[in-house]
Amino acid sequence: MPTFRSTNPARPAEVVTELPMHTAADVDTAVQRAADAQRAWADRPIPERAEAVAAVGAVLVARKAELADLVSREAGKIRVEGGGEVQEAIDMAAFVAGQGRSSMGEVVPSEMHSKLAWTTRIPVGVVGMITPWNFPVAIPSWKIFPALLAGNGVVMKPSELAPACGVAFVDACIEAGIPAELLQVVHGGAEPAAALAVHPGVGAVSFTGSVGTGRKVAASAMAVGPKLVSLELGGKNAMVVLDDADLDLVVDGALFGAFGSAGQRCTSTSRLILQRGISAAVIERLVERVRALRLGDPLHATTDVGPVITADSAGRIVAMVEAAVGEGATAAIGGRRRDDVEGCEGGSFVEPTVLIGVKPAHTVAREEVFGPVLSVIEVDDLDEAVAVVNSVEFGLSAAVYTRDINAALRGVHAIDTGITYVNAPTIGAEIPLPFGGTKHTGNGFREAGSRGIEQFSQVKTIYIDYSGRLQRAQIDNRED
Repeated sequence: MPTFRSTNPARPAEVVTELPMHTAADVDTAVQRAADAQRAWADRPIPERAEAVAAVGAVLVARKAELADLVSREAGKIRVEGGGEVQEAIDMAAFVAGQGRSSMGEVVPSEMHSKLAWTTRIPVGVVGMITPWNFPVAIPSWKIFPALLAGNGVVMKPSELAPACGVAFVDACIEAGIPAELLQVVHGGAEPAAALAVHPGVGAVSFTGSVGTGRKVAASAMAVGPKLVSLELGGKNAMVVLDDADLDLVVDGALFGAFGSAGQRCTSTSRLILQRGISAAVIERLVERVRALRLGDPLHATTDVGPVITADSAGRIVAMVEAAVGEGATAAIGGRRRDDVEGCEGGSFVEPTVLIGVKPAHTVAREEVFGPVLSVIEVDDLDEAVAVVNSVEFGLSAAVYTRDINAALRGVHAIDTGITYVNAPTIGAEIPLPFGGTKHTGNGFREAGSRGIEQFSQVKTIYIDYSGRLQRAQIDNRED
């Protein structure tokens, strides 16, 4: 069978793992195995399934350091971010396990005498999951734990750019007691992903990735028959800064939001929308702080920004910066590819970049960069800022920095995103609340939070009539 290699983006010659390139036939086998195991799993009481998820959390705690190192090596995140990602999976296990003893439906009063009416949730069977490289442990946990709690089998295709992390996560699940047949993994590129989306034995498909690929997945999945298809796609996230904001807090937030994970989060701060009165001061402070950021091996404690995921990504990001300059923007700092980082020669590094003079119509202000590039846009007031925020096709995350509570609430109300922060950057969503966006960012489903289970289950409505006689709902039984 053909194989492929996953490499360390900081040192591309370093092979992290070599795995088989699976085919559509392999997907068929994996779906059948998961389906066979799912029936027994669904017969387990929900609290028992929840205990199994909690046990996975305990294994992740024991293996946190090992997994954090692997995330850093394979996805290029600095070590503290790799540890944070594993902690996110640990927290998700605890949250989902708690859901196993909470309400799964609602009881409503019947319009009839001696009749009960309620809802519950039932599994869809087998869930197909196509997960990205940028959160190779956390995002599988967001998907797999709720799917297991709902009583499903799972077939996951991790990104071919970070498959070792996906395998390690699944190994932790199996070590904790999740049946091995229930949780299948297939590897490779387009073929297994496409086969998973259209497989007749898959009742739901969950995809996280680019808008273009997400549209293809949804179209192909729905073309073969009804499925639940949940999409978590791109973002073009903006931080709005008003004249009265705490500028030290603003710069801290912009630095973390734009350059954390080398800008490779769907929630990364991509646009910094500054009211003109404080624009010059913010840019000066920000450029000074960016100049001090250190590129390097993500496993080293002194590194602030690691590599982007591939050399092709680095080339694409730099090309977008060059195109922005061609449209009239200026690189106040950064903008270059770096393959001479000490100890990481040949790595796919891009300098943290601040573009000034960006206009809302510029390509870099409208399209997702997915790299360490922050575009600064100046506006006159909050209304103009909100218009700029809402002018793009994405609607994932936004932030408003101000000391004026009225202005903050006006911004929260008017901004069209699924997540909005006040005096905090556009990254940092927490487990108990729903995660997702509006417009082309997704298709209405939400991950995490109490609604996370909805993409992996269906509602079942139940009526019990103990009157002993025929009663006809939706018929006018009342006498005049």
